[in-house]
Formats: sequence, C-alpha cells, structure tokens
Amino acid sequence: MAYVVSATWTAEPGKEGVVLDAIEKLTPPSRQEPGNLYYQAYQDPAEPTVFRLFEVYADEDAYAAHGASEHFAEYGHGQAIPVLAKRERAFYTTIG
Repeated sequence: MAYVVSATWTAEPGKEGVVLDAIEKLTPPSRQEPGNLYYQAYQDPAEPTVFRLFEVYADEDAYAAHGASEHFAEYGHGQAIPVLAKRERAFYTTIG
C-alpha cells in the first residue's frame, strides 16, 4: 500500500507569488526522491491564494524523508510555510 498526502496551502493575501515560486522550485527535486511515486501541485483559479498538493509515496518513511529533505527545508519551511495563512494535511493509504 502506498502512502498518500493531500495538502492545502493557503497563502496570506498578496503572498501567492511567493508560495507559487516555492512550489515550482520544490516540485522537481521532490519528484526525484527515491520513495516518491507522484507529486503534483494545483492552484485554484477561483481562489488564487489556495494551492493543493497531491503526493504519493512508497510508504510513510518515504514521506518522512521528503519532510526532512534539504529542498523541503529550503522551499517549504524556508519560503512557503512562513507566508501561509493556513496549512492543512490529510493522510491516506491506497487500497489494492
């Protein structure tokens, strides 16, 4: 079973460009992680401050490695997360 993460990042008003830039920089190295199976971010056209990230990892350890990576430290914790008004995450496992 794979480990699935659905995250919603809501930028502070006027900070959506900072979050978008961070996600654009975070995506390529995240996709190259050994345990990453899928990594895709979306921006809500109706609410441009809202970003959704859909991530699939081989297991929970692979997700933990993502959270501990240098690129997540730099672009996630160092750039995007400080300008978020809200950060939500939900965790799932695949069936079959």
